[in-house]
Amino acid sequence: MSTSQNWIDRGLAHVAGTYGRYPLVADRGEGCWLTDVDGKKYLDFLAGVAVNNLGHCHPKVVAALQEQAGRLLHCSNFYHIPQQIELAELLCKHSFGDRVFFCNSGAEANEAALKLVRKHSVEKFGDERIQVITALASFHGRTIGGISATGQDKVRLGFGPVVPGFKYVPFGEIEAVRAAIGPETCAIMLEPVQGEGGVNVPPAGYLKAVRELCDERELLLIFDEVQVGCGRTGTLFAHQSEGVEPDVMTLAKALAGGPPIGAMVAREHYAAALGPGSHGSTFGGNPLMASAALATMQTILEDGLLDNCLAMGGYLRQRLEELQDKYDFIVEVRGRGLILGMELAIEGGEMVKTALDRGLLINCTMGRVLRFVPPLIVGKQEIDQMIDILDNIFVEYRENNK
Repeated sequence: MSTSQNWIDRGLAHVAGTYGRYPLVADRGEGCWLTDVDGKKYLDFLAGVAVNNLGHCHPKVVAALQEQAGRLLHCSNFYHIPQQIELAELLCKHSFGDRVFFCNSGAEANEAALKLVRKHSVEKFGDERIQVITALASFHGRTIGGISATGQDKVRLGFGPVVPGFKYVPFGEIEAVRAAIGPETCAIMLEPVQGEGGVNVPPAGYLKAVRELCDERELLLIFDEVQVGCGRTGTLFAHQSEGVEPDVMTLAKALAGGPPIGAMVAREHYAAALGPGSHGSTFGGNPLMASAALATMQTILEDGLLDNCLAMGGYLRQRLEELQDKYDFIVEVRGRGLILGMELAIEGGEMVKTALDRGLLINCTMGRVLRFVPPLIVGKQEIDQMIDILDNIFVEYRENNK
């Protein structure tokens, strides 16, 4: 078997350089642990960036993939696909939605949502009503449409001109939303909790106020739950803890527990805007991916993982706040369920590299926010191990920077 360095050298020679990769070459995973090709084990509190909600290689997901792979891998969406139908039924049963469009990623789900709200609005109000309000520090994908919707200048740098028709407002400020609405506005698009933007949780009542504003102004409300859906915050969908329902919701990442799939869930009245020929995806909702997603969602719903998420999320937050009390360079601990952020007064990139060296996988977003998104199966033992590693890193940092 090739060593890590051999694989890295080969990758640097031929794989597109779109990622700043760490020197880890993944080989296999089980539960909360990832093992590299040299046999070193890592405690995974990144979970594929909130994808592996059931941990690595969950037996039920693996079994579903194996069984379906021997039956039918793919067929065209020109035909009816039983696994896709079952998955759509399950998502609608447990949400506000009536219809589901399947694709391959979060960016594609968001593209579908943006097309839907614009087409619905144009059909009802005319061609001028196409603007979508989004939040500063938001992240909605890497396509041209996705970066146009994203409220971060850095992701658009070098890719202009972007798609017109977007306006950005501070996250969590309802009056800023109200002031931004004009005759051209058709929808508001928000993450119930911002992930890439630094694990930002809105003030209590904010999402409800946005919902009321949308109803008042006849605007559609999109919730981008690509990162925070599928149990990550302790409810199946993040908005459910607020008692608020959108008109459109996007999902991906954890939907199939690892295999790529995305979904746009919408109310019947609005979904009708995307009729035959208006949108599509060759691979979206194919039998293999839909089978994995069915197994994943059923496991989240039936195996007590939402309760575990809330319990372990509370425990993880408590342990992180103990570190905050101990180190003056920790500004804040925030988040919900098992998406938690630790904002530092210093750059966090070196902390992530040191953690990797010591067998812990985390990441840093927005330069100074350490993000923790372990699998929903995580227990106190893994959390305590993670805290011990982090504590030792912080002790050394403090000693070296007196």
